[in-house]
Amino acid sequence: MIPLNELKPGDWVMAKYEEETKQGSIVQVDHEAKQACVAFEENDTEYWYEPQDLSPIPLDEAQLLKLQFTLQNGNTPNGKLYVKGPFSIIWYAPGHHPQLILHYRDESRQLGEAIMVHQLQNHYHGMTNYSLA
Repeated sequence: MIPLNELKPGDWVMAKYEEETKQGSIVQVDHEAKQACVAFEENDTEYWYEPQDLSPIPLDEAQLLKLQFTLQNGNTPNGKLYVKGPFSIIWYAPGHHPQLILHYRDESRQLGEAIMVHQLQNHYHGMTNYSLA
């Protein structure tokens, strides 16, 4: 389950319907009705979901590549550097503190634990004013 206050249009989530779970993107959040509208690329459809039917997507290298980040070879001791334009992520091995460092121009954010895809999308938007999709 994902709290609705964490979701913004464009965020990627997993939505469950009749025992099938699919990845989709948030189109709209209705806080009054306590539902989120999710769009699915494969069949051009949109459906409304309750929070208990939505789950986050763990952030991993495969998801970063889907978000068009590239892995850079460089001097990042004990970590991997992923870059998308002027935005970069240093991802350290588990147990390292911080776990992630997000950097955009003159702003950096150090995160102590792994995050989900929708949380990265919200950090990216907060730092760049652009959507990450």
